[in-house]
Amino acid sequence: MNSRSPSGGREGVEPGLDMAAPWPQPAPLASAFSSQSYSRYRQVMAQDDADSDDQTSEANGLRKIIHVDMDAFYASVEQRDEPELRGKPVAVGGDGPRGVLTTCSYEARKFGCRSAMPSVTAKRLCPQLIFRRPRFAVYTAISRQIREIFLDYTPLVEPLSLDEAFLDVTDDLKGIGSATRIAELIRARIKAETGLTASAGVSYNKSLAKLASDRNKPDGLCVIRPGEGAQFVAGLPVRRFFGIGPRGAEKMAALGIESGADLRDKDIHFLRQHFGSQADYLYRAARGIDLRRVKANRARKSLGAERTLDKDISSGSALREVLERIIAITWERIEKAEAKGRTVTLKLKHKDFTGLTRARSLARPVASLAEFSKIGHDLLDEVLPLAQPVRLVGLTLSALEEDEPEAPALVGGAAQGSLPF
Repeated sequence: MNSRSPSGGREGVEPGLDMAAPWPQPAPLASAFSSQSYSRYRQVMAQDDADSDDQTSEANGLRKIIHVDMDAFYASVEQRDEPELRGKPVAVGGDGPRGVLTTCSYEARKFGCRSAMPSVTAKRLCPQLIFRRPRFAVYTAISRQIREIFLDYTPLVEPLSLDEAFLDVTDDLKGIGSATRIAELIRARIKAETGLTASAGVSYNKSLAKLASDRNKPDGLCVIRPGEGAQFVAGLPVRRFFGIGPRGAEKMAALGIESGADLRDKDIHFLRQHFGSQADYLYRAARGIDLRRVKANRARKSLGAERTLDKDISSGSALREVLERIIAITWERIEKAEAKGRTVTLKLKHKDFTGLTRARSLARPVASLAEFSKIGHDLLDEVLPLAQPVRLVGLTLSALEEDEPEAPALVGGAAQGSLPF
């Protein structure tokens, strides 16, 4: 099994480490912040987690979080179901002139192919690339099968997408005795029951577990132990941090910030001056701090649909016709999910891949298809005439109401630190 610690050694019982002992208690969180930034940190956490009243007690212990991420999920399913594709570069997505890669196999990634890349670019990089259309019904069924495996170990499962999820295994329901061992068992069961591989990260918070799962891909396991988080993120390029894209990384490089260590060296005032509302997140991330809980009943944030056009469109009448079809598709999904939301967002993407969005929020949920349609068309009218043609149109409903309360943080009020590493 490809199981390594952040330092690169084989995972297992290391000299001087008592695997049967509880994790050590962390230093008080507030010591990493000024009083002002710590207060702001608690406010942000309260917004992110409706049950933030429990977080002070949670900060006094250590959770055991696993992030499981399937390896090139869609492409791996295609290779599993068509054995002749194994070992070959495979892309899932449209292969036409306007097509985009949903994902691709590791064989294709060696050529520079990646998710969200235009298909024409991918074929230029890898002329032998094999395309398969997405089969979402199949992927969804396998995702449910994998989720049942997760639920055999903990009820605290927070899916992020069809191919990845967080698990809180602090409460050792099966008496396995080790969070790392639970991750190993889950990965082995996924492979035995689905024929697919998964990578996993194990740590004491969600951010670190997610970073760890990407460390030894594919088919790998990485563990970040208590006390190792700050050192681990210090060695990462800033582009690996969640929420920092290519442009953000360029801006940081211009400020002399290229690694987690560089970011950690900047004080909160510097970060607020240059990064505004993102400063507090960056300050925490550079120190390996994340108090967010695994939320088993994570609410859906939006429902929508988008369409990549066969040809670029700038005509108002043609765009209204496309939008009408997208409205019908989106509303059908809204009714099926019995969702209620207050914000309608129009998304347009130009030929050069720059984007344009317009949104409108109501004080109450959108009441009907007719109202949803009117708001969508009103938003489109606001941007007409267009300065340049568009290649993609999308419409979403967000600010959705939650029908059920969040699940409790720990089953039965189990004490933090009860499960060894």
